[in-house]
Amino acid sequence: MNIFKHITTAYQKQLPFVVYRKPSSERIAGFFQKTDELHFANDYTEEGFVFAPFNNTEQSILIPKKKADYIEETIVVNLENTSIKSVDTVTKSTLAAQKKHVDLVHKGIKAIHKNEFKKVVLSRKESISLSNTDFINIYQKLLHTYPLAMVYVWFHPKIGLWLGATPETLLKIKGNTFETMSLAGTQLYKETLDVTWSQKEIDEQQFVTDYIIEKLQEKEIPITASSPTTVQAGSLVHLCTKITGTFHFKNTELINALHPTPAVCGLPKKRAKTFILEQENYHRSFYTGFLGELNLKPNHATIKESDLYVNLRCMQLKNAEAHIFIGGGITKDSSPEKEWQETVSKANVMKKVL
Repeated sequence: MNIFKHITTAYQKQLPFVVYRKPSSERIAGFFQKTDELHFANDYTEEGFVFAPFNNTEQSILIPKKKADYIEETIVVNLENTSIKSVDTVTKSTLAAQKKHVDLVHKGIKAIHKNEFKKVVLSRKESISLSNTDFINIYQKLLHTYPLAMVYVWFHPKIGLWLGATPETLLKIKGNTFETMSLAGTQLYKETLDVTWSQKEIDEQQFVTDYIIEKLQEKEIPITASSPTTVQAGSLVHLCTKITGTFHFKNTELINALHPTPAVCGLPKKRAKTFILEQENYHRSFYTGFLGELNLKPNHATIKESDLYVNLRCMQLKNAEAHIFIGGGITKDSSPEKEWQETVSKANVMKKVL
């Protein structure tokens, strides 16, 4: 029985599961929980697959390794029934959403000019009626479309059904060494990585890098940071800096120092987060949270590894609707209309697979 059949069976039985393929991998893996019990990751010392929300005062869901069957296989995606459509629609509801988002960005820029924070990441949710509610088909399209992303489908009967294709690593931990990344700035991919970035985009990405380095240095962690490079994520490109180091304390402290990152929240983090929770007017839930393997020993290794990703480019499927989540970083130089357009580009990236 292949992994997609396992998904069908688990969903029919309403049992929790996650199936995922890591960036640039040809292996697809899944945890299939044996009961519908809801488990939580309380301090990130647990073993299994974690699914954590944006707001770190809310609970992180865990599919525990000990209470699930683990399946791994080489991926074969049958694309006969998975045509990818281009999307470009403007409706009355789009115009209303545009006004709302532009107003929100104006508020953010105003707060930056008042020195409340340097940067804030503002997002919105777009709901689309689905003619195709076959989520496995949608998942296969994501696998095919985003070979360089962490592509997942996650289900818990007490929480919901989520899919995503995220390009961003939150944290890779192997023993006491770790790697994280600072990812910001967005342009459409035009068949080359030789891209000219505006000063606004360069500054925005540097903010994120400086913040992550500062947070890690506060914990007296020796680190190394690469120069910013352009990386591709599907039909978009971003600026990326890799940061590596070693640490000698619990994973919990490292995760809490980084999540939510300035790339999904803002700077200073606390004030930006307060603004988001008060002004966005919708619940982000697991969008801009994180997900991934927690404290596993791959291939019978002796050292535990965690491989965590920021939950970007994701959607929740509910009642024959796809709820797509999209956002962007706002600085003093942001243009509200351009920020709206960036969310439209990001939404279209996800709509293609519906």
